[in-house]
Parts: sequence; structure tokens; C-alpha cells
Amino acid sequence: MAYLQLRTWKLGVKSLILHPLRSLLTVLGIFIGTASVIWLLAIGEGISSKAQEQIAQLGADNIILRSVQPLKSKGATGKQSLVAAPYGLTRDDYTSLFQIPTIARAVRIRETRRECKYQDRSSDSRVVGCDPEYMEINRLEVDKGHFITDSELKAADLACVLSAELAEKLFRYEDPLGKTIHIDQYYYTVVGVMRSKTATAAVGGSMSGQDFAQDIYIPYETFYRRIGDKNSYFHNGQFTRENLQLNQVTLKVRNPDDVLPTADAIRAMLSGRHPDEDYAVVVPMELLEQAKNTRLMFMVFMGLMAAVSLVVGGIGIMNIMLATVTERTREIGIRRALGAKRGDITRQFLIETIVLSIAGGLTGVLGGLTAGPLVLGLRSFLEFAMPSAMASMPESMRDVVPIIVPWSIPLAFGISMMIGMVFGLYPARRAARMNPIEALRHVA
Repeated sequence: MAYLQLRTWKLGVKSLILHPLRSLLTVLGIFIGTASVIWLLAIGEGISSKAQEQIAQLGADNIILRSVQPLKSKGATGKQSLVAAPYGLTRDDYTSLFQIPTIARAVRIRETRRECKYQDRSSDSRVVGCDPEYMEINRLEVDKGHFITDSELKAADLACVLSAELAEKLFRYEDPLGKTIHIDQYYYTVVGVMRSKTATAAVGGSMSGQDFAQDIYIPYETFYRRIGDKNSYFHNGQFTRENLQLNQVTLKVRNPDDVLPTADAIRAMLSGRHPDEDYAVVVPMELLEQAKNTRLMFMVFMGLMAAVSLVVGGIGIMNIMLATVTERTREIGIRRALGAKRGDITRQFLIETIVLSIAGGLTGVLGGLTAGPLVLGLRSFLEFAMPSAMASMPESMRDVVPIIVPWSIPLAFGISMMIGMVFGLYPARRAARMNPIEALRHVA
């Protein structure tokens, strides 16, 4: 019995080899469908993982409050008025937040643009007034010296810490530590230099992207006393006036389980203080859950798109096998006349479709594993051919690295096998139901 089964498989492979081009094109359809399942799911997983990584960097046990300029403080054309109206989070808000018992700590952030100078070199930089914990919540690392300390914060010292890129731009080959830079009418002593950090993409409602390359960090109390709340600056071709006490407050909750109730308590407290809704509450935990749900929907959508390719490949198998049945009508009649049963004929043609499916599935899996190199190569080509179009794409898509989803490999191979069997069943049954006498009369 085993010998007969092995012989049937050999006959199936031999029949396919007799028409190599036809068999190759059929295998190609299954290959494309199988590889597409793995490719699209890998790209979807890469995009999703990038977005979740950016959200996770905000901290699952953090709550971020951001000041948002209300629309009524702008004119009808969207331009700011000549007199900057106060808006956003205040120092009183910051103090009141500690009344919520689940909050472990709060980090103040105030930002503005200033020109900083050292000798004959200058730079348009972002001045960040912050607390010492700012380094931890943004995952910054010190390269030289130290970050802002509690003593420098309390004394409102004229101390500053530079980003790696800004330090190189202003001091070049000199050691910045201990030297002074000029901002407005004050001289700040450089006490530290940070390590380089890549920019982050915009995340959530009012969380804009962060570029740390031109940052100067000073104690928040120094910012409040030396720069103040009312500022005006010219940046990227736009003149900005602001009357703002705090750009952001990052809160750390004592227990991750208390994040969502604490966020509700904060919203309730701020809603009475800010009727103009000039603030936003960003909860990374909520965004992370939304990103996970979006990931599932995105992967289902990608999988359905890839499944269409497999169905097309299955239709190709059916088409080829129907043509094969017609060509081999006389052969079927001879086999039936020699004693072959309908089951034997059905099995013969099913084996041929299964061989095609296995060949297409295996090569498709191997092709699917090349998703990473193919995407990287395509991205390099597009960056060379269309640099402006690539630059305008979202970072999560522009820098995506495909991640092979392990279960997509057996899924794609299994679907290819099922598609081959389902679409090969009708031609096989049609061949088995032929009248032997009519089949013998058929002239090829």
C-alpha cells in the first residue's frame, strides 16, 4: 500500500515536470501569496512596535500635562495678537497637584527659544527650565559633568547643561565644562554635557515631537527669575509671543493601577481652573492600549490583503488543473478501463495540486523571510530617488524595520496548503466523474 502511495506521488511530480513553465507559473502565484502574508504582517508589526516604543518611552506610570494655546487667543487668520494673553498651566496648578495622594512627584518644564553665544559662535537654541528629574523622565544620559542639581535649582544658579550637538557647535574642540555662554544679558556656566539623543516623533494629542539636538537646560527657578513668563522670539520664519508659566508638568504615580483614576482626578481639578481648556492631559497607558488595539486591527487588515493574493494563486491552480484534466482526458479513460477507481483518479490530481502548493508555500516562506533586507533596500532606493517624499512621511513609516511575526510562517504555509487543496478538489472530482467510454473516444 505504501509503495502504491509513493508511486502515485512520483507520477504526480512527473506529470508536473512534463509542463515546467505551466507548473512554475502556478507555483509563482502561491509563492507571491504566501510571501505577501509574511511581508505585510512583518511590516505591520514593525510600524506598530515603533509606535508602541515611542509611547512606552513616556512611562506607563506617568501622566503628562501640556499647555495648549486656546483658539480665542489667536486672531481670525490664526496669527497671534500683539498682546500675548496668559494661558496654560500655572505654578498654582503645579502646587495643587500634590493634594492628590496618588501622585509621587511632579516635574516642571518651561521652554522658550533664545540665541546663545560663545565668543564669535552662536546658535538659536531651545532653553529648557526644568527640575533635576527631567533627565530621568526623558531618558537622557550625562557625558561630562553633571545635570541640574537640587542645590542649583533652589539657589537659582546661572548654571546650564548643553546637548552634545550644541556643545560641539559652540565649543568645537574645547572642553565646555567651566566655561560660560551668553544668553540675553546673563552668563551661564556650563556644568554638564549630555550624550546625543535621537529626536522623538509626535505622540498623542498635544505631545509634539522632541528634538534634543539644540537644547540648553537650566534650573526652573533660574528660568523663572531671569527669563520670566512673558517671552517673544523669532523661529523658523515665525514670530511668537507667549505669556506662559509652564509648558509641561510630568507626574509620576505611586502605583500603575492608580494611573487612570489619577488622570480623572486631574481632569476634574483642572476643568474648574481652566474654562478655556488651555491644557491637555496625556496618559501614555491609555495611548499604549489604543496602540495595541490598533495593532490588532492593522494586522487583520494586512492579513486580509495578503489572503487575497493567496486566493488569486488558488484560482490559478484551479485554472491550470482544469486545463490539465481536459488535456489528459484520454489518459483518464485508459486508467479507468484498466481498473482505476474514481478515488484513485481524484487522489492523483489532488496530489499534483498539493505538490504545487507545497512548492509555492515553501518558496513563499523563504521569500517572506527576506522582508527585512527587501524593505531596507527599497527604502534606500526611495531616499535616493525621492528624498522629499520620504522626508514628508511619518517617522514610524519612514524608519520602519519589519519584524517577522513567528506565527505568520505556519499560518501562511497552512493557508497555501488549504487553498491548493480547496481549489484543486473540483478539477480532481471532475476528472474522476468522467465516463470512461467517452474519455477513451476523446481525441487530444
